Amino acid sequence: MERENAWKEYTEEEIKELEELNQKYLAFLNVGKTERECVIQSVKMAEEAGYRNLDDIIASGDRLKPGDKVYAVNMKKAIALFQIGRQPMEKGMAILGAHIDSPRMDVKQNPLYEDTGLAYLDTHYYGGIKKYQWVTLPLAIHGVFVKKDGEVVEVCVGEDENDPVFCVTDLLIHLAHERMEKKADKVVEGESLDILFASRPLKDKEKQAVTGQVLEILKEKYGVEEEDFLSAELEIVPAGKARECGIDRSMIMAYGQDDKVCAYTSLLAMLEVEDTEYTTCCLLVDKEEIGSVGATGMRSNFFENTVAEVLSCAGQYSELSLRRCLASSKMLSSDVSAAFDPIYADAYEKKNAAYFGRGMVFNKFTGSRGKSGSNDANAEFMAEIRSVLSDAKVAYQTAELGKVDVGGGGTIAYIMALYGMDVIDCGVAVLNMHAPWEITSKADVYETKKGYIVFLENIFRK
Repeated sequence: MERENAWKEYTEEEIKELEELNQKYLAFLNVGKTERECVIQSVKMAEEAGYRNLDDIIASGDRLKPGDKVYAVNMKKAIALFQIGRQPMEKGMAILGAHIDSPRMDVKQNPLYEDTGLAYLDTHYYGGIKKYQWVTLPLAIHGVFVKKDGEVVEVCVGEDENDPVFCVTDLLIHLAHERMEKKADKVVEGESLDILFASRPLKDKEKQAVTGQVLEILKEKYGVEEEDFLSAELEIVPAGKARECGIDRSMIMAYGQDDKVCAYTSLLAMLEVEDTEYTTCCLLVDKEEIGSVGATGMRSNFFENTVAEVLSCAGQYSELSLRRCLASSKMLSSDVSAAFDPIYADAYEKKNAAYFGRGMVFNKFTGSRGKSGSNDANAEFMAEIRSVLSDAKVAYQTAELGKVDVGGGGTIAYIMALYGMDVIDCGVAVLNMHAPWEITSKADVYETKKGYIVFLENIFRK
């Protein structure tokens, strides 16, 4: 059952829509490299679309009614948006859920050190990465210092063309014979992923002179001291803008498309849908790349608590109504899939792989090997989705994440399935997944956004 390449069927008007969408997506990627930045942009877009902060609704005592739009932010790293439908919420919601964290390096709490006239920042890598891919790249620092008095100092260095950039150094090939004989996961050790930060010594200082110069700069530019690293969140990401890829400009190459490509298309779909029969929800969460843990990950009670607050503001809350609402909901766990790469064909099973240009990708099950950690969606739910997408002429395909004994991966689907709702993994095919620079097809971005809209509008009609 080979799926057709969507590019072949597009009209000139559809090509125009596709390009407009992807230009907006490129802009989003450039200003949303971290989860905090994604939440800031999501709030901005939501408020422009008429959404109100749920905290303001609660404080005012206003009653939510059909058509009302609200959002809630969790610790500046996750966000949930709701549009209230005409049906009671206990009949279920149509939910799009994605994550906005991406593999990277984080600066440690006691990071600054000097060795032979060079100053470094010590880091800890976040999520699954090939460590050797992160050396010799121009890198940027995004994040915040939070001082003891609560003042938040935002940091973004390396993105403006006038900014300096940073780097993890590598050993020259002439001296690397023994190192080159190591396994790939040992060629660069985790503790070697330290950022080259400075080399100019402070005048009239004998010891730790470069560190002294660094601290002078930090104090002058940001008003922070070395101790403020203890309460800082500084993320190291590739420096530079998202770019069109290919001589035909048919692809996008950028950092963090896992999973911002699904987060952005989910958010846009949520903001464009109007006048829904059933309540719709878009959920963008943190920490998926490290197991969805912590207060801002999907395992936290943020989503459940927020649904309870929405029910209360709509005058529909009871513990039983909350349970019914969650169990009756239908969800797309919006996350990326591995695109087939003919250069590494032996890692894939071609009949069940995702391909560029063939539309949004459904993974009925993820997990690893014997479906360990899988959600494994019901066939009935997949049939409902097939029906609504076919009616709307949305291009889609199905896939697994590599060969059975080779592949593996997870999303937030299995966590949401704990409520008893129908959930299936669905997203965009990606080349270079988890590398500093990932690649997607513009056609797949376009089809996925279309598919998400169709899902929100029609899944309860089947």
